[in-house]
Amino acid sequence: MCFNITFSQMKDYIESRFGSSLDGIDVVQPIYHSSGFRLPDHPCILDSEPDHIRYVKWGLVPHWVKDEEQAGKIRFQTLNARSETAFRKPSFSGPIQRSRCLVLVDGFFESREFNGKKYPYLIRLRSERAFALAGMWDTWRDGKTFSILTTEANPLMANIHNIKKRMPVILPRKYERDWIDPGLSRAGIEELMVPYDENDMTAYTVSRRLFRRDVDTNIPEILNEVKYKELDAENVDILLFE
Repeated sequence: MCFNITFSQMKDYIESRFGSSLDGIDVVQPIYHSSGFRLPDHPCILDSEPDHIRYVKWGLVPHWVKDEEQAGKIRFQTLNARSETAFRKPSFSGPIQRSRCLVLVDGFFESREFNGKKYPYLIRLRSERAFALAGMWDTWRDGKTFSILTTEANPLMANIHNIKKRMPVILPRKYERDWIDPGLSRAGIEELMVPYDENDMTAYTVSRRLFRRDVDTNIPEILNEVKYKELDAENVDILLFE
């Protein structure tokens, strides 16, 4: 799945890379670690405003939700959406067809399980530059919310996310604008919800501080590589496709 992301780029680069503007924002605060379970606002490009980057709340609340209590419960169930079932699920069947978005990141975190312990990894593109995850959004009352689509893991991610073997849908740069094209057919949508090429990705282990909820994890140091002897000793570290 995908519940932890990072996006620590500067405003000028973000606007140039994605061809959209951050209106009314002079300085973009770097996001070293953002957890979906904290329901943060995150930079997205919506299909309704392709020339603008908006901060949208993570955790999709369908427009038909009746009250705050129901909204509070459903947010934590819609941080991610399985691409294989998105067209069938009540929360996602509308948004996947009529309101898609680009979720802007430059990496995401996932855990490998080994001998009963979890080891967090930071996964990026080999270029270490920003990229877009496939998302969808909806409006509830006066606010917009989004969900990240996931797909089956590619070989690299299957080694890291070795229990559920999932990964976010990473959009190749040349298809980003296709994803937010309102005229994209269902077949076109499904063609884009596939595992990304593992040869264009890299990963390394980071601090277990990432798992702690009692400390600030939105710090530059969370991106630093941390080696674990038990992984090296058992020769189970991830092949990084160098």
